[in-house]
Amino acid sequence: MDRSSIKVGFVSLGCSKNLVDTETMLARLNSAGYLITPEETEADVIIINTCAFIESAKKESIDNILDIAWLKENEHLGGIVVTGCLAERYRDDIFTELPEVDAVVGVGSQDKIVEAVDAVANKLRYSDYGDKEKSVLGGERVLTTPEYTAYLKIAEGCDNRCTYCAIPLIRGGFRSRPMEDIIAEAKELEALGVRELNIIAQDTSRYGLDLYGDYKLAELTRKITEQTNIPWIRLLYCYPDKITDELITEMRDNPRVVKYLDLPIQHISDNMLSAMNRHGGSQLIRDTVRRVREAIPDITLRTTVIVGFPGETDADFDELCDFVKQTRFDRLGAFTYSREEDTPAYDLPDQIDEQLKQDRYDIIMKEQLHIASEKNEALIGKRLTVLCEAYDQAAEIYYGRGQGDAPDIDSRVYFRNARGAKRIAPGTFVTVEIDEAVDYDIVGHVVK
Repeated sequence: MDRSSIKVGFVSLGCSKNLVDTETMLARLNSAGYLITPEETEADVIIINTCAFIESAKKESIDNILDIAWLKENEHLGGIVVTGCLAERYRDDIFTELPEVDAVVGVGSQDKIVEAVDAVANKLRYSDYGDKEKSVLGGERVLTTPEYTAYLKIAEGCDNRCTYCAIPLIRGGFRSRPMEDIIAEAKELEALGVRELNIIAQDTSRYGLDLYGDYKLAELTRKITEQTNIPWIRLLYCYPDKITDELITEMRDNPRVVKYLDLPIQHISDNMLSAMNRHGGSQLIRDTVRRVREAIPDITLRTTVIVGFPGETDADFDELCDFVKQTRFDRLGAFTYSREEDTPAYDLPDQIDEQLKQDRYDIIMKEQLHIASEKNEALIGKRLTVLCEAYDQAAEIYYGRGQGDAPDIDSRVYFRNARGAKRIAPGTFVTVEIDEAVDYDIVGHVVK
């Protein structure tokens, strides 16, 4: 079989952590001699790296498999490989429920992706489910993000055991990567032109506890800045109970760590936090927010909350609404509770009606839009450092992100350059003065 004559396409779904897995699989296939194509209609084999965190993610994964199956029936696509969270979580059901699929690779066997494609290219069925607790961490990658930004995954799995969450079932327990491996990868990413490094894991703030007996995110961040010159380093998915004084100090004093913290709280009612098995109660969350803001007054705080968890009373929800109004998070995302089989919350009494969940979601997000609009209006006349991402030809305006905007999940800064000025290349940092606020986004002009 001549691998160089076979084109492989990829569909990557779900979170940024899944995207990193896609990039490592791409590198393995590339090294094995396969041709990688971004065009699904040209592919001989398509790999779908799926998500299965909540019901909507599972539906998106299945819909994508069925869409790709149409190419198999109507175009020249020869085979479909399914990997990622859906493959791991429903390993016994993929072939029977989705007979269009030719190979299934669990999260513990993504290092076997070449073998899977080999099998499919030879018209053979294939499946492999290695021990997810021993899955390979790190490795060569083919970046699919713009060249100036990348994700750096520092750990895999989760030990928090929140009652609503299937991640430990799918990904296994928390496992940190050795610090020297992470720093070496950061250097490689810098050499590729990365100017914004987004540090990720299921629980980034737990980093190092299993390997070194203590939380080491602050030390890791410091060493990355000491051994690279990457201008922006961003910390995502840090839990409130693990925000150490050392980490806050590092964020405050290190000029290359952007003043941004992703702090998922999920709720503020102690009743709900206990039912969710969240570590630390309401007072800890309030204290963490206070500590961070006192130390770093200009920090952008992002959070996520869940509404409609089993047993959530009107009083619980009102407490959450009041907290959101009082705390005024700079960024907030909400989810309606998704009832996931094999999680402890699945069998809890007092499940909430779907319409009530949606009503509560709408209330929270309406309040957050009001908060975001007010915060953006307060930026009018101020200057921000913005990472240029692209030029919108139709709108005739550039767009990018400030320090307070993580890729894919947050807002954009739109800006105009002076007439006749030199084109601004993607990945360039510019200073933008803000002229206008439009809901979650802001608009301005380049001043230098």
